[in-house]
Amino acid sequence: MLNRQNIRADFPILSQKIFGKDLIYFDNAATTQKPICVINRISELYSTQNANIHRGIHFLSQQATAAHEQARKTVAAFINAPSHEEIIFTRGTTESINLVAECFARTCQKGDEIILSTIEHHSNIVSWQLAAQRYGLKIKVIPIDFEGNLRIDEYEKLFTEKTKIVAVAHVSNVLGTINDVKKITQIAHNHNVAVLIDGAQAVAHQKIDIQEINADFYAFSGHKIYAPTGIGVLYGKRCWLDKFEPYQGGGEMIESVSFERTTYNVLPYKFEAGTPDFISSVALETALNYMQSLDFKQIIEYEKNLLDYATQQLLQIPNLTIYGQAKEKCGVISFNITGIHHFDLGTLLDKTGVAIRTGHHCAQPLVEFFGQSGMCRISFAMYNTKEEVDVFMGNLRRCAKILS
Repeated sequence: MLNRQNIRADFPILSQKIFGKDLIYFDNAATTQKPICVINRISELYSTQNANIHRGIHFLSQQATAAHEQARKTVAAFINAPSHEEIIFTRGTTESINLVAECFARTCQKGDEIILSTIEHHSNIVSWQLAAQRYGLKIKVIPIDFEGNLRIDEYEKLFTEKTKIVAVAHVSNVLGTINDVKKITQIAHNHNVAVLIDGAQAVAHQKIDIQEINADFYAFSGHKIYAPTGIGVLYGKRCWLDKFEPYQGGGEMIESVSFERTTYNVLPYKFEAGTPDFISSVALETALNYMQSLDFKQIIEYEKNLLDYATQQLLQIPNLTIYGQAKEKCGVISFNITGIHHFDLGTLLDKTGVAIRTGHHCAQPLVEFFGQSGMCRISFAMYNTKEEVDVFMGNLRRCAKILS
């Protein structure tokens, strides 16, 4: 069994008080907190190894370069990628998706089609909209049912000879729905269509095997899996990455430069323009190693039990609606209480030490599908507890009474 007390002790921020109350952090779908090993590693790197990586001949540069490239190999192993050369470091899921959207769209013809889904985060909507506007492409959308499941029957009807790529979330950041990305990918590949998976909400809560999923691209962010903000990953199959022109220009991504002609670096450096953030890449590695030191199956089981417990507690509150009740679901619950604005409820809960998220959660089309302008959202991590859920429920009832 996971030792909950030891895990919580690894996250120093959880011991603080907010407005004199013990912090209950239920905003993990936005950003997870950082274990002390990650915090210490960042401090150690800046104190002892700080240098620009690649091409430097001095000791610190060589040392930092080795750490950065080892981090790349660790990421590849964590998601079971075939090669570390297919791992590109970005600033986060958003940049990873933008990279694919721009580079992939350049390979398309006017009138070609992109398939998204109703549950997508804005990063997987707006990126493709921009590419569609630039290159004359068309976007189609997979519908969902009111439990938050993708309509696979309707998905299969969207394909035509012009369909070029499917881009969907592994897990919904609003509903918690876990999509069957292996099946989604297989259907697309049956039509010779590429697939991008937004794994931001999945990577800390599901064991990711990119070879089993077989997607052409998989993106995630460090800050969703106990690493710093500002570091992300794009996995891409070599056949696509070799075909793409660079996304950005500058240092690192070149082989040679003259005013007449520039040739580009090999993978993955062709897509990593500018000074690499080796501090964050190594901190991401530290977070992944921390996760590897735990039992992932037990993490999944524990978070599922916590989700079920909180769901049953919330359903006992009068006039409370939970949005999305898919059978396969991660630890995210979005809800509203009739007659109470989500912003007011979130603001009042904050005064009790409970951190939740309110609004449309960067998924406005999905929230509007349910007829709402915004929702309250709680989201769990492995360091949350049933005792915190109990305290949250008591505070929620009191806040709802005040606002009614």
